[in-house]
Amino acid sequence: MDWFTQVLVVAVLVGGIGVYLSSTAGRLDRLHHRLETTFAALDAQLLRRGAAAQELASSGLLDPAASLVLAEAAQGALAADPDDESRRSVVESELTRAIGAVLATREDADEVRASAGPDLALANQLLDELAVGCRRVGLARRFHNDVVRSTLQLRRKRVVRWFRLAGHTPIPTTSDFDDTPPAGLSTI
Repeated sequence: MDWFTQVLVVAVLVGGIGVYLSSTAGRLDRLHHRLETTFAALDAQLLRRGAAAQELASSGLLDPAASLVLAEAAQGALAADPDDESRRSVVESELTRAIGAVLATREDADEVRASAGPDLALANQLLDELAVGCRRVGLARRFHNDVVRSTLQLRRKRVVRWFRLAGHTPIPTTSDFDDTPPAGLSTI
């Protein structure tokens, strides 16, 4: 092989490696962007669920003890810092438990409707908002955790670590908290 052919082979190899590294870095960048998007969606759904729980607690449709438990848990969830993941997981799990304690069974939801009297439409609306909020939180958390797992899988590849394609972006973590909707809301 003459020197021109050798230079051409090396240039093609370097170009191929460059294209591969560039496409991997682009994919990683897109995954990090999706992480931000799914985290924002999860945050929005958590705020929506917290607001729905707080609205139900302040509506006067629940007994005072249940209202107090639900209001305190909702207030804690709404006041939590989204960037403090460990604290947020705790308060969101507490809100889930509070919703579960207040609306543990279908009969509890029916009791709220029965106590509403002329405000039956309001009771239905508040219970529906809370049920939708609980379901959407579960979906948003699953979507976010799927993107986290995909990002971590790509970041574990040797080529990403060797060439530091992730840059200085923090390692993403899954959102782990109890988001199981209570039985009283699951049938609504």
